[in-house]
Amino acid sequence: MPDMPETVKTAVRLNIYTMAENELLKNVMLKAKIWLNSDIDEVSKKEIEDLINTNESELIESFYKDLEFGTGGLRGIMGVGTNRMNIYTVGMATQGLCNYVKKQFTDKKQIKAAIAFDSRNNSKLFAEKTASVFSANGIKVYLFDSLRPTPELSYAIRELGCQSGVVVTASHNPKEYNGYKVYWEDGGQIISPHDKNIINEVQSIKDISEIQFDDDLKNVEIIGEKIDKSYIKELCKLSLNPAIIKKQNDLKIVYTPIHGTGVELVPKTLQAYGFKNITIVEEQKIPDGNFPTVKSPNPEESEALKLALLKAKEIDADIVMATDPDADRVGIAVKNNENEFVLLNGNQAASLLINYLISQWKIKGKLKGKEYIVKTIVTTELLKEIANKYEVETFDVLTGFKYIADIIKQKEGKKIFIGGGEESYGYLAGEFVRDKDAVMSCALIAEAAAMAKENGKTLYQELIEIYVEFGFFKEKLISVVKKGKEGSEEINKMMENFRNSPPQTINNSNVMLIHDFLKQKTFDQINHLRYDINLPISNVLQFILNDGSKISIRPSGTEPKIKFYFGVHEELQSKEDFDKVNKLLDEKIDSIIKSLGIKL
Repeated sequence: MPDMPETVKTAVRLNIYTMAENELLKNVMLKAKIWLNSDIDEVSKKEIEDLINTNESELIESFYKDLEFGTGGLRGIMGVGTNRMNIYTVGMATQGLCNYVKKQFTDKKQIKAAIAFDSRNNSKLFAEKTASVFSANGIKVYLFDSLRPTPELSYAIRELGCQSGVVVTASHNPKEYNGYKVYWEDGGQIISPHDKNIINEVQSIKDISEIQFDDDLKNVEIIGEKIDKSYIKELCKLSLNPAIIKKQNDLKIVYTPIHGTGVELVPKTLQAYGFKNITIVEEQKIPDGNFPTVKSPNPEESEALKLALLKAKEIDADIVMATDPDADRVGIAVKNNENEFVLLNGNQAASLLINYLISQWKIKGKLKGKEYIVKTIVTTELLKEIANKYEVETFDVLTGFKYIADIIKQKEGKKIFIGGGEESYGYLAGEFVRDKDAVMSCALIAEAAAMAKENGKTLYQELIEIYVEFGFFKEKLISVVKKGKEGSEEINKMMENFRNSPPQTINNSNVMLIHDFLKQKTFDQINHLRYDINLPISNVLQFILNDGSKISIRPSGTEPKIKFYFGVHEELQSKEDFDKVNKLLDEKIDSIIKSLGIKL
C-alpha cells in the first residue's frame, strides 16, 4: 500500500483483520456444531451451547484448532472442544496410538500397554477412557488401581513386557491443565520416528465416531501393590552406602508431595533405604487436583515449598524435599552456613547428585572405563567437569528426558549409565527406569545428605567445595509467558527475530558460536565456518560468548511460554570468596538479560 494515505492504509488493515476474525469465527462455529451433532454426552453439548451463546472468546479458544498431539503426547487446558483436554480428544489420541501400535507389533500375539495417572482433576477418568480404547482395540491393558508416580509407569512397562504405555498427567502445570504422555516398549517417552508416525495416525482420526470404546474393560487388568514392591526393591539396589544411612538414620527429612502422587512411594522408599525421621507436610498430604495450598504445584517455585520450609524450621530439619504432582521432579532445600534454609536450583541438585554418584563409584572400585552420564544442552556444564575428573564420558542431548532415555537405550549392553539430569529438577540413576524419577532422587539425595552429615558437613557446604574444585557455575532460567493464540504467534516471532538477526555481542562479549538446533548447524562467528549438529531437529538457539557464558532460547513444548537459560562461571579460589563471586555472577546474568532486552 505504498501510495495510500496513512488513514486509508489503517482502514484497509482493520478491514483485513475483521475479515480474518470473521472467517475464524465461522470455522469455529462449524467445528462446534459438528461436535453438537455428534454422539457426545449431553453435558458436553450443554457446555458448547453455553459458549456459543455467552462466551465467544472462550468458544474460539476451545475450537480454533485441534489440541496438538505433540512429540510426547497431549497437554492442554481441560474443557469441551477440539483444543481442550477431554474424554474425546483423549479418545481420538488413543485411537490413533492404537492404530500405530498394532501396525508396529504385528509379530505379537498379544500387544500390551500400561496406564498410570496422577492426582489432577479428571486424571482417573482420562486414564479409564484410555484403557477403554486400548481394550476395544484388542490390546491388553495394565491399569494402576490408583494414582502412581510417572517413573513407576516407566518401570511397569519394562517389568510387564509392554509395547506401549500412557501416563495421564500435566506434570507441574497449573490446576486447569491435564496431559497425556506416551511411552514405548523401552520405558522411555516416544521419540523419532514413532512420535511423528503416531502424530500422523492421530491426525488421521477425523471424527469422534472413529473412536472404539469398551465400557466393559474386558482386556484390562488392575495392578498396584505388587509393582510397588518390585519397584522399591530395585530402587534400594541403587544405594551406595547403606552403612552410612544406618549411622545417620535419624537425618531429619521434611517431605511434601504437594497434593500429588509421591505421598505413598517417596516415604516408603526413604524408609526402605533406612531413614526413620520423615515428616510429611500434613496440609499437602492429601492428593487434590485443585492444589489448594499453592498457586502452582511446581517445586521449581519457592512458593510451592513455603509450608515445607515452615515445618523444617519448626523441627530443625536437615533437608526439605518436594515432588511435583506426578513425582518425576523434586525440589530440594538445605541449610546454609547461617543455619537458614535455601532452595537449590535444578543444576545445583544435579551437581550434588552426580558428584556423589561418580565419586562413590570411584571409591567402591566400580569405574571400569565404560561408564557415562547424560545431561541436556541447557543443563550446567559443571556436570561435564565433574565427569571429566573421573574419566567418565558425558553425552549432551536435547531438552527432554526422553533423549536421555534414548542414549541409555543406545548404549545398553555396551556402556554403563551412572546417572543423568536436567536443569528442570529431573534426575535419574540406574537403567531400570527410563524417565526422570523423583522417588529415586529423593532417596539418593537423602543418602548424599547423610554422607555429608557423617563427614560433618551439609549439602550446601558440599556444593561450595564442588565449586572450589571445578569452578563456580551459576545458571538462571527466565520464562516469559504468552497465553492463547496471540501469545503463540508472539513467541514464534521472537524466535524468528533471534534466528534471523542474532546479536553480534551480548553484555560486551562477542558471540563466538551460534548453535541452531532447528537448522542443525553451528555457526562459528569468528572463523565464519559452519558445522553440523548431530542431534534431532529442535526449535532451540544457543549463543556461546567469548567469556564462556551460554545463553539458550527455546519455546516450551508443553506450556505457553518461551524460556531463556543463562549459564555463567568464574573460578572460586576459596570457600571464603563464595559470597563475593556469587554476587559477581548474579550481576553478570542480570547484565546479559538487560543486554538482550528481555521484558518479563
